[in-house]
Amino acid sequence: MENREPILEVTRLSKHFKLEKRAVYKAVDQVSFQIFKGETFGLVGQSGSGKSTTGRMMIRLYDATDGEVSFNGKVISGKLSKEERRHLNKKMQMIFQDPYASLDPRMTVMDIIAEGIDYHGLAANPSKRAEKVYALLETVGLNREHANRYPHEFSGGQRQRIGIARALAVEPEFMILDEPISALDVSIQAQVINLLKKMQRELNLTYLFIAHDLAMVKYISSRVGVMHKGRLVELAETKELYANPLHPYTKSLLSAIPVPDPLKERARKRITYDPSIHKYDVEQPVWAEVTPGHWVLCSERELAQYRSDLALVASQTSKKGEQSGKSKEQ
Repeated sequence: MENREPILEVTRLSKHFKLEKRAVYKAVDQVSFQIFKGETFGLVGQSGSGKSTTGRMMIRLYDATDGEVSFNGKVISGKLSKEERRHLNKKMQMIFQDPYASLDPRMTVMDIIAEGIDYHGLAANPSKRAEKVYALLETVGLNREHANRYPHEFSGGQRQRIGIARALAVEPEFMILDEPISALDVSIQAQVINLLKKMQRELNLTYLFIAHDLAMVKYISSRVGVMHKGRLVELAETKELYANPLHPYTKSLLSAIPVPDPLKERARKRITYDPSIHKYDVEQPVWAEVTPGHWVLCSERELAQYRSDLALVASQTSKKGEQSGKSKEQ
């Protein structure tokens, strides 16, 4: 990971909302991470964890209270000129959760998809504009006959495909996918995810995939960050995080994933997360790298325990490998 080039960097990002009687709600609190070019970075957590707010600050739908966001090495969270904002809107796009609410019901699919093309002047004439829209429809698994229809004539899955085509129309480098399948039927979800993966390979896209469905995040993501009450509590490569979760909150989320096998599902034990186990009133937590690429929010005492736990896992894995090798020799 050290040699990969970050396309986006979030540094100590925070978003606070003022409530009644001068109270302050910390929706996002001191969050830091990088997203590398060509990868899918999964951001997970329960409702209210701050993951969607983080995504909206990254694309400037919300202004950050503190911290900064850098895109391709340039800070984009401060004041930008009209031209800089225009360039950013082209290079960064967002797919929203609700395919019903994100499309203007008064516009045809042709005009919906062509909004960005018109704004950025990406078509020389109406004929080129139409051809570009037709090509985008085919890219997302629809056809040119759909161009003159209105959103209410489509299913949820088809509307989400139209939203994806609209985002692709401006040829972005980076896309924020905010719960893009949660409003869809289960039978359609896999189709949309496979489409996103196919487009990523063909167009060299980078994704931030925001979701609460950990099973789907595991399938699509290169690395995963886990958020809880506005804080990033754990971050690691997907395989490492699911095999060796360290933070108790991560363990509780993973324990809630259903198992296809009925016998194993009945035996599955849920882990309940109790924040009081941390004793952070005595020892403040820090964002620490437990092993290369595996980060956890923890106290010094917890950090030592996590490293000990991972060392034990590595030792047991090594012994199993040696035993397996001996068995094959015999």
